[in-house]
Amino acid sequence: MSSSFLWGAATSSYQIEGAFADDGRGPSIWDTFSRTPGKVRDGENGDVACDHYHRYLDDVRLMAGLGLRAYRFSVAWPRIVPERGVVNQAGLDFYRRLVDALLERGITPWPTLYHWDLPQYLEDAGGWPNRDTAYRFAEYADIVHTALSDRVENWTTLNEPWCSALLGYANGEHAPGRAEPEQAVKAVHHLLLGHGLAVPLLSGNIGITLNMSHVTPATTSPADVDAARRIDGIQNRLFIDPVLLGAYPEDVLADLSHLSDFSHVKDGDLATISRKLDMLGINYYSPALVAAADPVPSGTTPWIGAESAHWVDGGRPRTGMGWEIDENGLLDLLQRVVKDYPAIDLYITENGAAFADSVSSGGAVHDPERIDYLERHISACAEAVNRGVPLKGYFAWSLLDNFEWAHGYGQRFGIVHVDFGTQKRTPKDSALWYAARIRKGLL
Repeated sequence: MSSSFLWGAATSSYQIEGAFADDGRGPSIWDTFSRTPGKVRDGENGDVACDHYHRYLDDVRLMAGLGLRAYRFSVAWPRIVPERGVVNQAGLDFYRRLVDALLERGITPWPTLYHWDLPQYLEDAGGWPNRDTAYRFAEYADIVHTALSDRVENWTTLNEPWCSALLGYANGEHAPGRAEPEQAVKAVHHLLLGHGLAVPLLSGNIGITLNMSHVTPATTSPADVDAARRIDGIQNRLFIDPVLLGAYPEDVLADLSHLSDFSHVKDGDLATISRKLDMLGINYYSPALVAAADPVPSGTTPWIGAESAHWVDGGRPRTGMGWEIDENGLLDLLQRVVKDYPAIDLYITENGAAFADSVSSGGAVHDPERIDYLERHISACAEAVNRGVPLKGYFAWSLLDNFEWAHGYGQRFGIVHVDFGTQKRTPKDSALWYAARIRKGLL
């Protein structure tokens, strides 16, 4: 088992590439959003980020030195189709070079087609609430697959459509920054429709990545139990049910009926969304302990479904993001997916923690809290496999410290420290620990 288990690390295009206007790349919603005053910490943006676009060979050498067997990265849609009807070969060439460099080092490329950087011209036309965006995504997926399918076998369509839809369109915390809950419901469906439309255009090992949480009620009171049901519905079942079961959960549709009549869901859409997949990626960071709460005032809903619920402190240690640490939640979540859904290979496509790292006077980065976090969660993965969960791989988030969305450069998730002034990379103690764990194997 240990030799076949896939060990990797993950990144995303806008968070690390930089080169925001190089070689024909067009603007994305994150370029626009990060330039909007007050949206990103200290007005920071991904114009340079980790400069991975120019330093990818050094980064691939770093991956090889750590013994990574796979690298999960995302393709920047605006680098490939910078304007409607235009295919940018220079953008495709970058990913060809990246994939070739990975293969030369024995690292399996694991591209994600969409990690939130929608081309701005598509947002100007309505964005994900517009059904046409799903068709444009399928066209883009076909372009990338045609360019890379001779050397890429593993494809992920979307990363965390929950974030794209709800943080982007329901509360405006992420790009494009729209607080329009009714439109967010449409965005959920059109993201999943785009996924389904892309699946038959791809070949090999095909999947989608969902950010999931183990949701439990704070008490056994009916109100808390129902609050947990609603949060679980919006966080988990609204996405995994249509993908793996071919239907939206009836209780979630009822919960959202004040926002939508779901007339945007057309005949045949759910059959498209539920096309057979080879694998499911799960991003897991933290559990959700939920209790009922008084409804928040109109206009201040944090995200749809949470109007009368709140998260309860479970008394566990927290990461730099304030997220509670609970590896047992990951184990419980994996077992639940196996129990409630059709058999499918599973991968942990993101798992990691942000802490306030610094380079010591000796040039090292000591991050014992991150090592503890990784060790706990990888041990939970091992226990899941022991219990029969078809878990096939684990990707640490993230390879590099990077642009952490609305938090700018204020949160460091990397196992490799990046000095954003000099672009110097320094493997943290956690990177060295992870390299040793890869050599040891999962079990």
